[in-house]
Amino acid sequence: MISTQHIIFYAAYGWLTFSGLCHFMIDVAFQKLRGVRPPGIETSLYYGLNSAFSIGQIAFGALGLYLAWRCMHVLQELPVLVLALVSGLAWLLITFLYMSYWEPKLNVAIFCMLIFVALFFR
Repeated sequence: MISTQHIIFYAAYGWLTFSGLCHFMIDVAFQKLRGVRPPGIETSLYYGLNSAFSIGQIAFGALGLYLAWRCMHVLQELPVLVLALVSGLAWLLITFLYMSYWEPKLNVAIFCMLIFVALFFR
C-alpha cells in the first residue's frame, strides 16, 4: 500500500531529478549550442558551476528514486532524511552565494520543503 510518505518521497526525488535535468538543459546545453556566451574563463566557470550543480542534483535525485522504488524503508530512516535535508540546504546555499537568478533557488527550496514534510510525517 502506498502511504502519504511514499508519495512525498517520489515527489521530492522526482522533482530534484526533473529540475536538475531542466537546469542542465537550459543553462548549459542550450546556451552552449546557441553560443550565447563568448569563450573565456568566466564562461568556463559558468558552465562548470551549472554542470556540477545540476548533475549533482540529477545523481542524488536518481539515487533517491531508485531507493524509493527498491527499498523505501531506507529512505524512512532518520540519518537518510537528515542527509537529504542537509544536501538540499547546501544546494540552497550554493544558489544564494553563486547564482544570481531565482529559478534554482525555487527548485531547491521545493525539494527542501518536501524532505522536511517527509521528516515531519516520519
